[in-house]
Amino acid sequence: MTGKSKFGFEPLAPDSVKPRKREVGPMGAAVREAAGSLAESTESLVEQRRQNATDAKSFRTAQGEGRVLEVLRVDEIRTDDLPRDRIDLAATAGSDEMEELKSSIRARGQKEPIEVFRTETGFQLKKGWRRLTALKQLWQETGDPRFGTVTARVSLGPADRIDLYIDMVEENVIREDLSFAEMAQVAITAAGDGSLDGQGADALVGRIFASLHKMKRSYIRSFVFLLQELGDVLPYPKAISRNLGVEVARRIQASPETSQSLRQALVSVSSIEEQTDVLSRNSLASASRDTTGRGASPKKAVKYEFHVGKAKITARKGECRILSDTDFSAVDRKRLQSAIEAFHRALEEE
Repeated sequence: MTGKSKFGFEPLAPDSVKPRKREVGPMGAAVREAAGSLAESTESLVEQRRQNATDAKSFRTAQGEGRVLEVLRVDEIRTDDLPRDRIDLAATAGSDEMEELKSSIRARGQKEPIEVFRTETGFQLKKGWRRLTALKQLWQETGDPRFGTVTARVSLGPADRIDLYIDMVEENVIREDLSFAEMAQVAITAAGDGSLDGQGADALVGRIFASLHKMKRSYIRSFVFLLQELGDVLPYPKAISRNLGVEVARRIQASPETSQSLRQALVSVSSIEEQTDVLSRNSLASASRDTTGRGASPKKAVKYEFHVGKAKITARKGECRILSDTDFSAVDRKRLQSAIEAFHRALEEE
């Protein structure tokens, strides 16, 4: 048998057979390229969506923690949910310090953000009352769009309302920009907040001002007592010095009838000097009764200060010092002696 096929061809030698080369045509190349691009696009899209989800979660976390800054219209922000830590807001709004702040914002813009929190009715102010007030005043005075918006750190309202009071006073307390009367008023106001479960002002001092030294908290509690006793007849509570306020509170606690006499004397007060004089004289008179009464234990020396015009008066046992711009050495000696004698006679008559 020759091995030929039925068609008369002999088998081809294996080495002579060359494999057929299959080349991709234009259509196949286009399909392959489209498929590769689609796979890459799908992977990129999946990765982008994964990153977007991570970013969105981070943003919501930052927003909830109050780390997100937003630009808000000044008229969007309300200030009626949380009482301010300033006793006389009208006086502060029209003070020289407010004008200085407005000048700074007018020249350099708002540098520090305010803090607000979201409520069902919109944005409520937490911190930055002076900055917001300055911008509102500039907006009303100039109409400049720069002052119609405010940069604010926005957070959700905290679960515990006491945190709002703490956040509100924190900045001013650190700067020592609040008087003892103002800090005491914050605690008194918070005590009347129905959301705080009826806690007393004394207890709230410990919570709101927990970062302060215990001695300073003790001073604040003295002013809480003082304002609760005399607050409605004290026209200038912010002007009461720490020592005087603490001493008057101590005297009232030791002798409750003192409160009534003080109230009667404070009704006619019309200046800071007169208020200081009334409180100081009562404190000194009480100290005198304590140290001379039968069986009374010795009390520590009392010192108080007040102003008459531009002169500063410091009084303590055996000493009355006057500091002023007057050159007493230029005053005729006889005239000065006559004035001092009249001073002593007035004291003896009283």
